[in-house]
Amino acid sequence: MPSPYRAIFGRPGTMSFSAAGLLGRMPLSMMGIGIVTMVSQLTGRYGLAGALSAALALSAAVLGPQISRLVDRHGQSRVLRPATLVSVTAVAGLLLSAQQRWPDWTLFVFAACAGCVPSVGSMIRARWAEIYRGSPRELHAAYSWESIVDEMCFIVGPILSIGLSTAWFPEAGPLLAAGFLAAGVFWLTAQRATEPVPHPREQHARGSALRSRGLQVLVVTFVATGAIFGAIDVVTVAFAEEAGHKAAASLVLAVYALGSCLAGAVFGLLRLTGHPSRRWVVGVCAMAVSMVPLQLVSSVPLLAVALFVAGLSVAPTMVTTMALIEEHVPRSQLTEGMTWTSTGLAVGVALGSSAAGWVVDAAGAARGYLVPAAAGLLAALVAFAGYRRLLPRPAAAVADPAAAGGRSGRGGAATERQDEESVA
Repeated sequence: MPSPYRAIFGRPGTMSFSAAGLLGRMPLSMMGIGIVTMVSQLTGRYGLAGALSAALALSAAVLGPQISRLVDRHGQSRVLRPATLVSVTAVAGLLLSAQQRWPDWTLFVFAACAGCVPSVGSMIRARWAEIYRGSPRELHAAYSWESIVDEMCFIVGPILSIGLSTAWFPEAGPLLAAGFLAAGVFWLTAQRATEPVPHPREQHARGSALRSRGLQVLVVTFVATGAIFGAIDVVTVAFAEEAGHKAAASLVLAVYALGSCLAGAVFGLLRLTGHPSRRWVVGVCAMAVSMVPLQLVSSVPLLAVALFVAGLSVAPTMVTTMALIEEHVPRSQLTEGMTWTSTGLAVGVALGSSAAGWVVDAAGAARGYLVPAAAGLLAALVAFAGYRRLLPRPAAAVADPAAAGGRSGRGGAATERQDEESVA
């Protein structure tokens, strides 16, 4: 392991909670694509499959920030376990209703309830932020490592989910995803020593973390980014099926994640200068441009190459986003702030997967890649339009040295956010 990554695991308990986070995040890459695979096998309806995946993502988008807000106030162990039990029970109902061919509306009811799933990635990053508060170099390496873990999930998860659902029985992928969620969350919440201490009631900021103007830009951009991811999942499964190699979709999606994983590993080794907002805009634009080659692919191997290249811009953009969140959101709302970006992604995944499913049904898989291309263009436009909201404010820097330190100062994020709101 390269030295920056070895260094961050020098603190007791870090390896254990990161490993628990790996298990708990596997459903992120398995559940949606597992539902698409399961429903398409049972019914042959990609429109229904995409709509169910969208319902799950939208539910998680609505419930996720509320769960994280409770975590900031009451702690991870008190909130995550009951939320996970609700989600796992709903997944069981979804699989049963699909297997028994119950009416479509029952599928949507269970999918909506299954969205009561904690944002495990936000919980892990909040632990890193607590441990390495005031140490930007170590925190950069920690966030980069967690992006690598995210991509490891997306390398292994689709292979397991699609592979088991096609080779064993259709419900196998989502069933295993629910098992990973339960195991990861209960293992994580058993580790009390590294759990962030809930903030006293008097330290809670009024309203939602989404009041931050900088966070609003990140979330809206991530809606478009999520549409890229959701559309690529659905269209790639359909593309591989049309080519006569449906099981190969999991390998192609794994290659997409592999490109992001490698880029994230290298990104964590860099000593970066300059404000992260500039790197973030470049990353979003690179993601948009990488959608262009997908319009030209004519075979599964060429698709894998195009997606590998597209993945190179994903992890660095995600890592930079975490740095910006910490700069624009008060520490007492950090978990909620991180979850809002996941919410933006979830909403985008819902929109992208649903739109892609209908386009595939209507015009075929090749035309389906127009959806992520349009989403990438939208993400770039929003990033350019909101760029100034992400820049550090010189007036705040002069008035308060802690604010000038950005994420290095304990009070910098809260001070900067208050300053932004006073200007607004």
